[in-house]
Amino acid sequence: MNVYDIIITEREKVNISDLFLDSQNSIALQQLIKEYQYIDELSRYNLPVNNKLLLHGSSGCGKTTTAKAIANALNRPLNILNLSNVVQARIGETSQNLKMVFDKVARENSILLLDEFDQIGKMRTTDDKDVGEMRRLVNTLIQLMDYLPEKALLIAATNHLEILDKALIRRFQIVVKYEMPTNETLDNYYNKILSTMPPHLTDIERKYEISFAEAKDYAFTRIKSLLIQELELNQQSISVE
Repeated sequence: MNVYDIIITEREKVNISDLFLDSQNSIALQQLIKEYQYIDELSRYNLPVNNKLLLHGSSGCGKTTTAKAIANALNRPLNILNLSNVVQARIGETSQNLKMVFDKVARENSILLLDEFDQIGKMRTTDDKDVGEMRRLVNTLIQLMDYLPEKALLIAATNHLEILDKALIRRFQIVVKYEMPTNETLDNYYNKILSTMPPHLTDIERKYEISFAEAKDYAFTRIKSLLIQELELNQQSISVE
């Protein structure tokens, strides 16, 4: 498998202001961004930047969007690697693939998002005969993380922090937890989505106790339904005339 087959590079323009973060998470991420913006100045005082960030929590609550926003703020490419797609039956191949990915990120001083980071943790307990091999894979990942140049940034995302290897978790200087949004937060999110639409397309029923991703899909589906109804009525009027 070639490194370019397993990495997707995205340059989606997402701003930090587009995220719905609580104050603690917002402060942590703003600090991370500022450290990279002043990395040369910090190095003069032998102060390293925090270059390993772990995002965990409910699915659809903004982990991947956060990585895109950080990449946009730092004006760096974001390399997204889904671990569930690259963990091979032969663990040695996976270790080599990961090394190629980290080497690429290190050369480019870019950002790497390891999505579904828990895949490594999950596989450690699925089959006794694979435990030794999975331990070697985790050890390889730990070594790659330890030697990652500080100008490169590693972001890992998982929905299942509790099954991750503790040695992996300790490598991250920043750990950010994502909660399901409250009704008030979802209202603000709906308001932001609907603010870009004509008033006659904003009268939709709102759903709650869902993630941001689910709310976005739901809102867009309802808006499209209203728009299609309007277009069909216009077509009927024209045909009658």
